[in-house]
Amino acid sequence: MKIAVPKEIKNHEYRVALTPSGARELVGRGHDVVVQTAAGEGAGFSDADFEAAGARLEADVARLWGDAELILKVKEPQAEEVARLTRGQTLFTYLHLAAEEALTKGLLDSGATCIAYETITAAEGGLPLLAPMSTVAGRMAVQAGAHSLEKAQGGAGVLLPGVPGVAPAKVTVIGGGVVGENAARMALGLGAEVTVLDKSIPRLETLDDRYQGRMKTVFSTADALEEAVRESDLIIGAVLVPGAAAPKLITRDMLSDMKPGSVLVDVAIDQGGCFETSKPTTHAEPTYVVDGVVHYCVANMPGAVARTSTQALTNATLPFVLSLADKGWQKALADDDHFAAGLNVHDGKLTYRAVAEAFGLEHVEAATLIG
Repeated sequence: MKIAVPKEIKNHEYRVALTPSGARELVGRGHDVVVQTAAGEGAGFSDADFEAAGARLEADVARLWGDAELILKVKEPQAEEVARLTRGQTLFTYLHLAAEEALTKGLLDSGATCIAYETITAAEGGLPLLAPMSTVAGRMAVQAGAHSLEKAQGGAGVLLPGVPGVAPAKVTVIGGGVVGENAARMALGLGAEVTVLDKSIPRLETLDDRYQGRMKTVFSTADALEEAVRESDLIIGAVLVPGAAAPKLITRDMLSDMKPGSVLVDVAIDQGGCFETSKPTTHAEPTYVVDGVVHYCVANMPGAVARTSTQALTNATLPFVLSLADKGWQKALADDDHFAAGLNVHDGKLTYRAVAEAFGLEHVEAATLIG
């Protein structure tokens, strides 16, 4: 199979969809891997590294996309990339369509088959291709929040761990999943006072047991959220509804109850954000202030640590990429119901129900197309 790995063009996105090691695995199975010139440089992988792995280099972007049967990316395709997609091609990447109506319609118009990393499931539960980047984003959220609390960044001038004689910052994490646990773990390690809110008692029990009560676990209610808003120095939004838009948990009106210079970090921004005042930002301009509250809403947080993120992502995606390359999308998905959950768009048809409901579009069951 002809497999293309384009250079990511989203603002300050340095990751690449495949490591040279991953390329070597595909080439070893007889596949033709073509990597855009300089695609891996931001993640520390040179063109020579890919050539040594058996991949070919291509500087002509139009030829790279036009000749491909399978296209591997990291982030959702940008407008100029959507325009390059054609019927018969398969795109495998993060899509997060529930927050992007224009992208959804563009992919439908392309006729391509589009499989989303973030909606693939696992037999043991969870979202295996979202998990590595969720881990990275959760850990980065605390770093970003701590930096945003500095006075020079518009924050209140609070140090997360405090110092002897000065109380530590209060950090609230909304959502106790992969992002939330990793954020709480980092904040706890830095010495902050940490509270995790979640609606799952079993999940709260797991966190309480795992961290031996060193972080507070609270069932998420309107009252609990309002208290968090009043008391917290840093709030990290880590909620996830797989494939669907994130719920708006903190409203604009609630900001008036927050401490001046407090910080909101919205890790759910790819899915539309879980704060009413959230809007996507970039690593170039990561924050803005609303009613005295600093908002950090970078939509591709793991892109800032591109080497670690690329390696972690390839570790997770490679078995699925190998299956697509060896079998083709239809048989690969027919052989694995969990992989089939990743199909979002095929030949002008929308196959992911939550996205269809978000935009009032017609939904077609994926199973009827996979056969």
